[in-house]
Amino acid sequence: MTRGWRVMRDGVTALALLAFLWLIAAKLNDKTETVHSGRFHAADGDSLNLGNERMRLYGIDAPELSQACERAGGVWTCGQEAKRALQRLVGAADTQCAGTERDRFDRLLVICRAGGVDLNAVMVRSGMAVSYGAYGDEERQARMEKVGLWAGTFEMPRSVREHAPRSNVRGIASLLGW
Repeated sequence: MTRGWRVMRDGVTALALLAFLWLIAAKLNDKTETVHSGRFHAADGDSLNLGNERMRLYGIDAPELSQACERAGGVWTCGQEAKRALQRLVGAADTQCAGTERDRFDRLLVICRAGGVDLNAVMVRSGMAVSYGAYGDEERQARMEKVGLWAGTFEMPRSVREHAPRSNVRGIASLLGW
């Protein structure tokens, strides 16, 4: 066998080995999508429950359940309103939520759709949630039109969580005057 053929054979073998390794890596990264449909229960403006499965809407952040916001000189319970808005959206008979990853609390990160419409995007577009790594265009539109949260002033949900007491015991103790 001549030197030229050996070089070609070795090159083809190396290329085949690289292709094989690429296929193995692709298979290892292939995550199975979990799809849920049924009677969803909104736990808050960006979290759902279905039976024992807990889900969080991917790419959005809604006001905390106890959070209040300001609009037209008055206070409104934006956290409760965000929960009600999400419950209305997931109430459609054809709602499906699908995801492949879980967050640090073991909630499935999902994108929910009904009638072909991305419900995560609707929450941001209506001003009932802010973009959290996705849906930037929808947030810009909501800001521009001053809808939902953007119709007044509010603290970003992440900031509310960061400043919340770490223990409910402290909160209860302060209510009791301890």
